[in-house]
Amino acid sequence: MSGFLTIFKKELIDTLRDRRTIIAMVIVPLLLFPVIIAITTRIQIAQAKKAKEKILRVAVLTHENTPLLKEMLSTRGDMRVVENIPEDSVASFIQKDSLDGAFIFSENFDRQVENLHAGQLKFYFKSTEDDDITKRRLTTIIEEFEEKLLSERFRRLNLDDSAVKAVDLVEIDLASMKEIFGKAVGGFLPYIFVIFCFIGAMYPAIDLAAGEKERGTLETLLTAPVRGIEILLGKFGVVVLTGIGSALVSLLGLYIGIRQTGEIPPEIMNVIWSMLEMKSILLLLSLLLPLTIFFAGVLLTLSIFAKTFKEAQSIITPVNFIVILPVAIGLIPGVTLNAKTALIPILNVSLATKEIIAGTIKYGLLAEVYISLVLLAGLSLYISSKLFLRESVIFRG
Repeated sequence: MSGFLTIFKKELIDTLRDRRTIIAMVIVPLLLFPVIIAITTRIQIAQAKKAKEKILRVAVLTHENTPLLKEMLSTRGDMRVVENIPEDSVASFIQKDSLDGAFIFSENFDRQVENLHAGQLKFYFKSTEDDDITKRRLTTIIEEFEEKLLSERFRRLNLDDSAVKAVDLVEIDLASMKEIFGKAVGGFLPYIFVIFCFIGAMYPAIDLAAGEKERGTLETLLTAPVRGIEILLGKFGVVVLTGIGSALVSLLGLYIGIRQTGEIPPEIMNVIWSMLEMKSILLLLSLLLPLTIFFAGVLLTLSIFAKTFKEAQSIITPVNFIVILPVAIGLIPGVTLNAKTALIPILNVSLATKEIIAGTIKYGLLAEVYISLVLLAGLSLYISSKLFLRESVIFRG
């Protein structure tokens, strides 16, 4: 044990002296999220405000039908009716952003309405990246227009408009705001933890294995009066510590980013704080520990096999995509934590994180995730130790 602690201290000091490790483990996760959250929030708010305040240019081709819709649009200060647009040019005008939307009445619209049928009205628009605010604004006008026509129809028929409503649907959503919001944003958190956990462990793993081989210091270390397994465990402990440390720093960066964003509504902010309660954070960290041990085993194995630092980077870089893929799959709607997905590495952490944040985690499935991760971590440590103790691998190249 004393040999392991000695190696651990030595490797930790060397790692903390490495500028690349500090940048990857501390600087990037600490600064990245406050900057991302601040910039994206302000841009989204500015774009939404711009879309809502924009004066919409709308063409209305009535074909000598009721002018009611055109009058409704003309009286609004946030919309302008564009006259004299040929019907066959409407689509091109909208494609070129000369128009924001167009309404074209069918030739017999009034006759259809008078005969108690639905009059056909074509609505031309172009989907945008502003959450379709433009479409919703124009759709609201059509709903008001339809209400006026229906009111007139009921008046002519001497009917109460409530007579046509046979069902009074009352929607009761039993999902709490925490569950709804947690399911929506919970998939984003695994990206923070898993990716930064992997990146935080990657550079120390490369430096403590391939780096030492390249510098020629690994041979000196092997002549020390400690067992090879203690050397491996010392390096292993440092890699795991830096991975967990990077994830914790990213969590701190997320906290700072949320705190500095004043544009988030108070009710949403309360839900966020309820999701980031201490119990949830501890559960997340407990998932990260075996996952980081698994990462450390894989990274050290690949690194010790490489001849140089550069070769180790070339080997390990593609592994980033293998790590990202399961996390991305966890974002797909309909992919949930069950008895099968709880066994799939990395994906199970992504899905379990989403359930923990939403407060809907089933502890039986969580236990299955733990067992899966612990077995995987043990397997990676075993394989790493077998390779590390082989001279043909250590002195390769």
